[in-house]
Amino acid sequence: MINGIINVYKEKGFTSHDVVAKLRGIIKQKKIGHTGTLDPDAEGVLPVCLGNATKLCDILTDKDKIYEAVLSLGLTTDTQDITGTVISTYEVTADREQIEKAIFSFIGDYNQLPPMYSAIKVGGKRLYELARAGKEIEREPRKVRIHNIRILEFNEEKHEIRMSVECSKGTYIRTLCHDIGASLGCGGCMKSLLRTKAGAFTLENSLKLSEVQAAFMQERLQDFIIKADDMFPDYPKIIVAEEYTKLIYNGNSFHIDQLKKEAVPWYNSNVNENNGFVRVYDWQNQFIGIYEYVLKDKIYKPVKMFL
Repeated sequence: MINGIINVYKEKGFTSHDVVAKLRGIIKQKKIGHTGTLDPDAEGVLPVCLGNATKLCDILTDKDKIYEAVLSLGLTTDTQDITGTVISTYEVTADREQIEKAIFSFIGDYNQLPPMYSAIKVGGKRLYELARAGKEIEREPRKVRIHNIRILEFNEEKHEIRMSVECSKGTYIRTLCHDIGASLGCGGCMKSLLRTKAGAFTLENSLKLSEVQAAFMQERLQDFIIKADDMFPDYPKIIVAEEYTKLIYNGNSFHIDQLKKEAVPWYNSNVNENNGFVRVYDWQNQFIGIYEYVLKDKIYKPVKMFL
């Protein structure tokens, strides 16, 4: 079984689930999970977890993202993107300065109403399933954060703005486009979307499915796999002594004096006088999981196991 994370470039026409299904066929492995939904017409970075790294899916989904989107002013659609049915069209009377001011006003926290065409579940059903059935239900706004917006290109003739958006998890870029248009009084929708970064994963290091297949056939896919423990570079590495490894194999807690001290050059009792997360390995340097040192109990407790 292949364990780790692979940075896939999701192409247009595929859902995130399609990518997972195709990867299962390529590498002949069932245990695979993606780290955040991208719409079928969206492209870009989609980290996919393999084997024991599927335990990282929820953690990676929580990371900030960067998108490159094209905002088209002057129309609204039922899906808030260009693929939807046009609801209304308007004349765009705002000038460039007013448009830029409106765009930048969304930097920071704002309450975003999730679109009906989304994968959010309400009462056991996806919102998009209800939307396709012609139903619209009341939704609660969700607080999201727009860390930064950069305008990359401004087409005044077409009233289109290409921009880079750095945002928190759960942000719908097409809803952001819709909301910018609403604030200008002329409507707006998303024309295209490219995810350029998700956490530590960037566009430059992503592989299309055809490239993943070629690497697998050439037996060099492992060159592109990131190990689960490499996702926690800031957590100190500690090694449990051989005689105590049964504790961690069974997912139990352990004490400081059960560490293999000579294998941890930085080790001293003062290092562990604060609560903190660490990467735990057995005496053979096999990654076991993430533990947290709890000062009041003076013990390491398991947080997420990868064995």
